[in-house]
Amino acid sequence: MLKRRQFLGAGAGLCAYAAGSFVPVWAQSAPNLGTPTLPSPGFRRTKMGDVEIISVLDGIARRPLGEEFVKNAPLAEVKALLTSQGLPTDYIDVPFTPFVVIAGGRKVLIDTGLGEFGGPNAGKLLENLRAAGVPASDIDTVLISHFHGDHINGLRNKAGELAFAKAKVMVPAAEYAFWMDDAKMAAAPAGQKGAFENARRTFSAMGPDMLVQFAAGAEVVPGIRSVAAYGHTPGHTLFEVTSAGQSFFYLADLTNVPSLFARNPDWAVTFDMDAEAARKVRREVFARVTSSKSLVGGFHFPFPAFGRMTATGNGYTFEPTV
Repeated sequence: MLKRRQFLGAGAGLCAYAAGSFVPVWAQSAPNLGTPTLPSPGFRRTKMGDVEIISVLDGIARRPLGEEFVKNAPLAEVKALLTSQGLPTDYIDVPFTPFVVIAGGRKVLIDTGLGEFGGPNAGKLLENLRAAGVPASDIDTVLISHFHGDHINGLRNKAGELAFAKAKVMVPAAEYAFWMDDAKMAAAPAGQKGAFENARRTFSAMGPDMLVQFAAGAEVVPGIRSVAAYGHTPGHTLFEVTSAGQSFFYLADLTNVPSLFARNPDWAVTFDMDAEAARKVRREVFARVTSSKSLVGGFHFPFPAFGRMTATGNGYTFEPTV
C-alpha cells in the first residue's frame, strides 16, 4: 500500500514539492506505472460566438491511486466508481491543459502548465502553442487561476527567463496575498514551503507594469470575467468567457478528476486546502454550468478537455465534446 508520506509529504492536504524542483508531487509520474500516451496533435480548437478557444496540452502525469487520495471515502468505493466507468483502479492519469482565448485581436492564455520543471511527459505547452499557430510571442495576457506549480511553472524557464515576455500576467488578489505572506510561509509545515518558494520565484521579480492583481468577480479582459471559487486554494479562481449570448467556463481545479469529484461532488481530494469550501463551490458551479448548458473546460479534464456537465444521480458527469 502506498504510504501517505510517499505520495504527499506533510501538511494540510497541500501537495509537497520535490527538493529544489518546484514540482508538486501531484504532477510527477511514477515510472513503474508506465507512460501515458500523449495525443497528437496536442491542441484542439472550438468556436463559440465570435471567439475561438483552444485547449493546449502541456502533458500528462500518471500517479498511483492510494487510500489517501479521496479523504472522506473508502478506497474500495473509489475504485468501484472508476470500474463502473471502465477506468483503471491502480493509477490515475492527470492531464495538464491550459486554454487560449482569441477574441478581438487579443490572445489570452489561461494557466501555463509545468514548463521546464515537469518530467519528460510534460512541458509541451510552448511546442503545442506553436503547432496551433499561436507562438508564445503572440500571447498578450496570461490569466492565472491559482499558484500551484502545475499552473504557474510555465511562466519562467529554469534560467528565470519569461516564456511570455510581452504579456501582462493577471493573478487573483486573494491568491497573491496568501502566498506572498511571510507569516503564512513561516508557519507552514516543511512540506508546504516549496509552494511558497515557488510562487515567489515566479512572481516576485515582476514589476507592476507586468503583474496585475484583480479582485473577485472582475472583468479581467473584455468578455472574460473572474469567478471566485475559493477552497482548493485561498484564492482559487475560475474564468467565464462570454460571446454572442454563449458562455465558456474554465473550471481550473474545481475538480481534479471529474470521473471522481464531479460524480461525487462531496468527496474531498487530498490537496483541497479548505475541503468544505471546495465542496460547496464545486456544487454551486456544477449546478450553474449545467442549468446554463455552458461549454466547460478543465485543467485536469481528459484531453481535449472541452465538454458539458450533465446531472447524474447525486452528482454530475463530464460529457466531452467529440
